[in-house]
Amino acid sequence: MKTIGVLALQGAVSEHLSQIEGLGHKAVPITLPAQLATIDGLILPGGESTAMHILLGTFDFIPALITFIEEGHGVFGTCAGMVLLSQLNEGAFLEAEVVRNGFGRQIDSFEYHLPVELETGTISFPTVFIRAPFYASVGNAVKVLARIDTKIVAVETPTLLATAFHPELTEDTRLLAYFIDKKVTASQS
Repeated sequence: MKTIGVLALQGAVSEHLSQIEGLGHKAVPITLPAQLATIDGLILPGGESTAMHILLGTFDFIPALITFIEEGHGVFGTCAGMVLLSQLNEGAFLEAEVVRNGFGRQIDSFEYHLPVELETGTISFPTVFIRAPFYASVGNAVKVLARIDTKIVAVETPTLLATAFHPELTEDTRLLAYFIDKKVTASQS
């Protein structure tokens, strides 16, 4: 059993916590930087990326997050969390050109069955896009897992996973299980 934290400053927190527990792991809402020392992996949830970035600065989370990633811990960024991962440490962890709200406004939100190419095989994943970003391009160390047309909507590195969509708003936990197995457990082997 792993302990997975969900950054709980703003955004879709409770849905992530429920899915983590549903997979048999301990779920912890993270509200203080010191709590990062008590978890095995972290989810940066969807929400509003500008508000989250301001709150990260206000609560002095940024240095702790950088250290957490540098130590090799797994981090999963969804929607606004995907934006944050590409901005942390000036893109040193996840080199990508992000387009915020790249699929339009709230009214343009949509659901879509997306083929996602994981290390374990390609899955058709139900996705929810809400004012979603996308990556226009990524660095050589970043593996693209899914696109909609030319828009990159899911990527990974050895310890990071990022999606433009909200997997926590579906009942499908395969992507979360993949994160815990391949980014959290594998990083501690």
